[in-house]
Amino acid sequence: MNQHLASPTPNNAPSVPTAVVEVSAVHKAYGKVEVLHGVDLNIAAGERVALMGPSGSGKSTLLNCLSGIEPIDAGSIRVGSYALSHASESELERYRRECIGYIFQSFHLLPTLSAFENIELSGQLIDMPTAERAERVQTLLEAVGLAHRAGHKPDAMSGGERQRVAIARAIMHRPQVILADEPTGSLDSSSGGRILDLLESLSLQYSIALLLVTHESSATRICERVVHMKDGCIVSA
Repeated sequence: MNQHLASPTPNNAPSVPTAVVEVSAVHKAYGKVEVLHGVDLNIAAGERVALMGPSGSGKSTLLNCLSGIEPIDAGSIRVGSYALSHASESELERYRRECIGYIFQSFHLLPTLSAFENIELSGQLIDMPTAERAERVQTLLEAVGLAHRAGHKPDAMSGGERQRVAIARAIMHRPQVILADEPTGSLDSSSGGRILDLLESLSLQYSIALLLVTHESSATRICERVVHMKDGCIVSA
């Protein structure tokens, strides 16, 4: 029988990082307006990548495609073990709950829930056992420096505190990838700097890949690679 086997890697050969995100020849249009023109992008497990470009370059559209919010018109996207191109709605829901964490510029916390409850929600959505959930939330609150604010609701917290809760919520389920859309955009420079340090620290601690959409060049300091988009294309990676 003729079998195709991968050649063994020599002991002295450098290891190749495993790609956790693979975007290949992706096109996306809204009506007659094509927003993404054959985008290719790979991100290794645990790698931190900044995505930059002018308004209208396709950054947010690419993020929406990676999150499964927007379907693509051509090409393929794989994140972890999930192939998004032909996934059903139920598969996409499971993907969003298990594989990715999303951080928004405007926090998107539930106003009627406390910091503890907002973070805990990610664990509830994947049926994490109650005891494990409580322990993990407490650990994350301590990691983001908000153990003393566990019972406070979003309207009783500063912008920086709310974003720290949002980050803890995003990694509660230990995703493979964090998609961060301008996470410091609504914060002052001091709070924004602390948020960036926190993202870097948690990415390293839990080996979570980070795709950081930003227009601020200073935010790229926590990233290992900067990717630029223009007119729906990757122009440098």
